[in-house]
Amino acid sequence: QVQLVESGGGLVQPGGSLRLSCAASGSIFNINVMGWHRQAPGKQRELVASIIMISGGRTNYADSVKGRFTISRGNAKNTVYLQLNNLKPEDTAVYYCNALDTAVRSYWGQGTQVTVSS
Repeated sequence: QVQLVESGGGLVQPGGSLRLSCAASGSIFNINVMGWHRQAPGKQRELVASIIMISGGRTNYADSVKGRFTISRGNAKNTVYLQLNNLKPEDTAVYYCNALDTAVRSYWGQGTQVTVSS
């Protein structure tokens, strides 16, 4: 089992920045991939970015956030960050941390609200 806790959301003006953090606990050495998804009101949850937690650290981004968001790993194998720059109102959503383990089981955090508004 893996438990995920997100932090770092908030209210920011358009063009501003935020940094989201996700800390994993439990069976962290079984985690292969971690990522961030988001869900805006009335919309489906969508993948924002993901990162391979084993060697290489390959990343993947949604087209809508390429060049503005950056996903990274912490030094320990239990933390992932999402740097959000040049935020737009359409980035407003609840952001969820996700982890996939070696058995392809999926775990979710409770979500953190990001609101971009002037």
